[in-house]
Amino acid sequence: MAIKIIAITNQKGGVGKTTTTVNLAASLGATKRKVLLIDFDPQGNATTGSGINKEKIELSVADVLLSFAPITDVIQKTQVGYDLLPANSQLTATEIKLLRLDEREYFLKRALEPIYENYDFIFIDCPPALNILTVNALVAAKSVIIPMQCEYYALEGLAALLGTIEQLQHTVNAGLQIEGILRTMYDGRNRLTTDVSGQLMQHFPGKVYNTIIPRNVRLAEAPSHGLPALLYDSNSQGAIAYLALAGEICK
Repeated sequence: MAIKIIAITNQKGGVGKTTTTVNLAASLGATKRKVLLIDFDPQGNATTGSGINKEKIELSVADVLLSFAPITDVIQKTQVGYDLLPANSQLTATEIKLLRLDEREYFLKRALEPIYENYDFIFIDCPPALNILTVNALVAAKSVIIPMQCEYYALEGLAALLGTIEQLQHTVNAGLQIEGILRTMYDGRNRLTTDVSGQLMQHFPGKVYNTIIPRNVRLAEAPSHGLPALLYDSNSQGAIAYLALAGEICK
């Protein structure tokens, strides 16, 4: 199987990007796939959610981007089924430095090239903004998963993101594809939720995952324990949904 490098992105915050990245990585790791999760958000939530203390890491993805350390020295083994390229607030300063450099869009892509053969999947947890970090992720990636809540403003944000992806396809990453649109924090009792879900299915046929991620207390609790939902409560609706999503992606 060719390596899949997938950016998980949406410039709107609070839509379940990090939750999706961590739980999808864990679900695929549980199927014995070799998975790397790249925390590419200065908040470092994917690092914390993987059981790693972001304040105590000596090297992070920031060091890799600026060639202060080889990527193989920075990747950490976790106890949750995948490898991690961790991040913390240092990434904010790195973002500013990148803006002053030539070919600033390609730094992550170049950093990843030496490890392509080591993994089946590489997931990039993007920050909630269309900044130079997100552009680096979209240049390095082969495809994009877009988590989104089924609400009115989410559709506007989706249109903006799709416009950005189209621009990148024409300029720096012709092969970039939409892997899929993922409906998160779903409450089927809400009329607006079902209406927006229907619009998504209508406007993006074949691109909306069959799997729906429900609103789930266990999914919300798991990160505070440094665990994916699969290891926190494997019988929870959230854990089961992400296992189903992993199956869909493997197909």
